[in-house]
Amino acid sequence: MTHSVQNTTSARTLKRTAVRSALGAFCLTAVAMGGMQLSAQALGSHNSNAPVDYAADRIELQDRQNRVVLTGNVDIRQAGLRVQAARTLVNFSDSGELSIQRITATGGVRVSRGNEAASGDVAVYDFNRRIITMAGNVRLRRGGDTLNGGRLVIDLQSGVSSVDGRASGQASGGSSSDGRVSGSFSVPQSTTNGDTQ
Repeated sequence: MTHSVQNTTSARTLKRTAVRSALGAFCLTAVAMGGMQLSAQALGSHNSNAPVDYAADRIELQDRQNRVVLTGNVDIRQAGLRVQAARTLVNFSDSGELSIQRITATGGVRVSRGNEAASGDVAVYDFNRRIITMAGNVRLRRGGDTLNGGRLVIDLQSGVSSVDGRASGQASGGSSSDGRVSGSFSVPQSTTNGDTQ
């Protein structure tokens, strides 16, 4: 009988410890994600109507399809936002004046602004919806903090970003993230008098 009571007490203590640890980890993750959300909110003030500057090794205008293909060391800039890739396809409309609709970038894509940078296999910048979607081995970095996943969606209008574990339409096992979001967050270091650095 005593052995059964000890096992029950040990199980309860273990369960409480596990619940406390899970709650602590959840709170730490929520605080860290809050910091990443603040980062995305800085992107929310991005001016999607600003002029777009571009450079590449080769540019091909496909006028009948209303698109421009840029290849080789592509570098596109707009109001502090920078997109770099091996190749991009720029879709535009021409109803009296040229208007960019979408930029699709492939091959070592990097999107950056200030101390924030995201990288992935593919990125689509939808000018009408003001949304940037990156897919495939996505890595979001802000200072020393990182998030890794299969897909990143940045809503430039609301300033909210989200990371999914698996890229849309991707078969399981095709992403290095293995269907999960992972990351690393910096923790302020304490000095001997209790202040943080």
